[in-house]
Amino acid sequence: MYPLASLFRLYPHVLRASGLLIAGMQLLCLRAEAQMSSLPHAYAHNDYWHKRPLLDALDNGFTHVEADVYLRHSRLVVSHNPPFFRKKHTLEELYFRPLLQRFTIDGDRRQSSLDTIVLMIDVKSRGGRTIRALEKFLDRYKPILSSYDSGKVTIRNLTLVVTGHRPLAWLDIDGPRYLFVDADLKKLDRRQETTDLYFTASCKYSSLISWKGKGQISLPQQQRLTTLVDRAHSMGAKVRLWASPDKTCVWNFLMSAGVDLINTDKIVALRNYFVHNGTDNRPDNN
Repeated sequence: MYPLASLFRLYPHVLRASGLLIAGMQLLCLRAEAQMSSLPHAYAHNDYWHKRPLLDALDNGFTHVEADVYLRHSRLVVSHNPPFFRKKHTLEELYFRPLLQRFTIDGDRRQSSLDTIVLMIDVKSRGGRTIRALEKFLDRYKPILSSYDSGKVTIRNLTLVVTGHRPLAWLDIDGPRYLFVDADLKKLDRRQETTDLYFTASCKYSSLISWKGKGQISLPQQQRLTTLVDRAHSMGAKVRLWASPDKTCVWNFLMSAGVDLINTDKIVALRNYFVHNGTDNRPDNN
């Protein structure tokens, strides 16, 4: 046992050591946070298939995640097939509530490059009814939702984009909108109207490109893709080709062609690809 007087003499040194320890831990946390960067071109296809839906994608820096949704007994259920058994996996429980918690601290909203997420909602059931059900529970999330109002787009923490069975008639409804649209990439060259509600433009990879990573890519296919990418970009929409081969050479080709979002089920492999090549650099197609 130390005498009481000795403890008092040691106390300043203990405080100093504790302060250094806390400062060191804070520095490590700041360095870890600085090293983690968002991946603006990474798209988690069928994100809910992963062991930890949403969280695995966020931990790997993904900024775009996708969930297939069915309307089942007034509940928006996340499932690849009609949800007969997994009724508890709802869109709100898997995505909206965790994201709201992530984006708020003590009731105050925060936003950084790692706190701006695009959630693609792939509507699998009847479009009109599903979207109406979706809009019903958006009120409590509006403070973090990107919006479109009177021609002005305001980007906030969470941007909702609807794909799949999405009726386009509701694009003309007046007032603020909190649901953006994934347009059909192949039809953009035949559409004259434009709207800021088209956030992305997508189509199946094999409907445009037959190349699977071996041999040479057909020049007409390259040219058609480039034309569609330019058209989408002129409308302010990001381009995605779903069901593309998960191969480095294919990712190189898509990035060099100006495709904005690389669709993948292999989130760790794509993260490593972007970390190696740089998240903002488009690699040469070699």
